[in-house]
Amino acid sequence: MLRASSFGARFVLGSLAAVLCGVSSGCSANPEQPANCSFYPVLIEDFNDLSVSPDTIGPARWTAHTPWAGDFGDAVFIDPGPDDPFTIEDGILSITARRDEAGRWTSGLLAAADASGLGHGTRYGYFEARMKFPPGKGTWPAFWLAALKPAAEIDGNVEIDVVEYYGHSTSAFHSVLHVWYRDAARKRGTGMKTDVPEGALIDAFHTYGVDVSPNTIVFFFDGEEFWRHPTPPELTGPVYPIINLALGSGWPIDETPSPSVLQVDYVHVWGRSTPPPEGCIPGSPRRR
Repeated sequence: MLRASSFGARFVLGSLAAVLCGVSSGCSANPEQPANCSFYPVLIEDFNDLSVSPDTIGPARWTAHTPWAGDFGDAVFIDPGPDDPFTIEDGILSITARRDEAGRWTSGLLAAADASGLGHGTRYGYFEARMKFPPGKGTWPAFWLAALKPAAEIDGNVEIDVVEYYGHSTSAFHSVLHVWYRDAARKRGTGMKTDVPEGALIDAFHTYGVDVSPNTIVFFFDGEEFWRHPTPPELTGPVYPIINLALGSGWPIDETPSPSVLQVDYVHVWGRSTPPPEGCIPGSPRRR
């Protein structure tokens, strides 16, 4: 049983239609809603191949670092190459963190944007990843969204951490909403801890999703809503997805297994035009 605690309450989804939407067409939240509740595909990444560049979106769908050169954690995110952390097998991306003989940790990050502000995102829509987390203390995998704008533009940037998992705590994950400013007094954030069965996130794949609308940001775990928060007024433009396997976050990594592997089945981004005042039913277009 999913249980959400701290900063909010649990919200249970109503019944969802069983119709699946094709990638090439829009997908209405339900037949009675207006057309501007329809979804359209923005990034349908099923990892049948890997398209990643060190720092430029263009021919590549992903870059290997945060666009603002703000790599983080106790493992170095490295460029694509012969010894990179990225492998694909049977449509599953593996991001591997490993320690070399000198004790240096390396790992990987994929961002769907670059420093110029070019990338794959949407202001309103639904974002979802299906992932299986690595076991072991010190691991810190995440699926999150950042503001799609030039890296030099910092003030008012909205960050949506759909899921952050800390390997020392195997019965919960965290979700956080940040608004960043250069002036520390203006930045703010709030979060949710969600309890799950012990070891569930490392034993099997699960989906982590978020629906972003003008009024509300709604978070989902395996299709079930567990948190909602008012949309910050600073969300004036698109956001794009990032996935990574970081280490640490202030927690020791002396017992972290080498290698540690994050597996990612897909990352899907569905856009939606500005919804009407009465709103739209949130959630994945694939479940309608």
